[in-house]
Amino acid sequence: MENKDKLLISNMYDLSHTAAADFMKEYDYPWEVLPHIKDIILALGEKIDRECPEDYEKRGDNVWIHKTATVFESAYINGPAIIGANTEVRQCAFVRGNALVGENAVVGNSTELKNVIIFDNVQVPHYNYVGDSILGYKSHMGAGSITSNVKSDKTLVVVKGYDEFSDIHFETGLKKFGAMLGDFVEVGCNSVLNPGTVIGRHTNIYPLSPVRGYVPENSIVKTGNVIVTKRD
Repeated sequence: MENKDKLLISNMYDLSHTAAADFMKEYDYPWEVLPHIKDIILALGEKIDRECPEDYEKRGDNVWIHKTATVFESAYINGPAIIGANTEVRQCAFVRGNALVGENAVVGNSTELKNVIIFDNVQVPHYNYVGDSILGYKSHMGAGSITSNVKSDKTLVVVKGYDEFSDIHFETGLKKFGAMLGDFVEVGCNSVLNPGTVIGRHTNIYPLSPVRGYVPENSIVKTGNVIVTKRD
């Protein structure tokens, strides 16, 4: 497998764990989905209205909340948004819009979401900012960890690889691009995922880590941005 192929949607995500599966299959790389999240949610919402309206509470024109989900009164949800079955949206969560949140997920206290696809069983439970990002199945962001989605110089985001992955170079054409987290990624507390971060499946990020570019699957990002392969 070529290095660039490791970043393909098919190699980062089990699409059986998101309602966006049929839409994501139309693209090669996950960041290509970002400009289309709003349309994906609206299409899924129309499907809900047509096929299973009894399973969801519809708030306003474009917010669909599964009746088994728990949403605290102080949480704010702006559309278009879909909150999946058995998901918990906790106190003072701020869902700004264009948010597709899967089943059995946790959107925690004071967590902010914007233009995201959150797969099933994902946890963003404490003081997280997740913008212009896709979080794969059972990924988890520790308290205070965030996706930084705009470069400080406001230029377009480039996905880069380093060391043995230096041949990875994607001009995304996007000004806003947070992070693509593969399935089962664990992000430590107070880490910052810089614009254009792509993390492969089953990788762990140490707390307080500034992460940039491509991080391969089955890795550990240690203090000082030292990346090692997990032992069997």
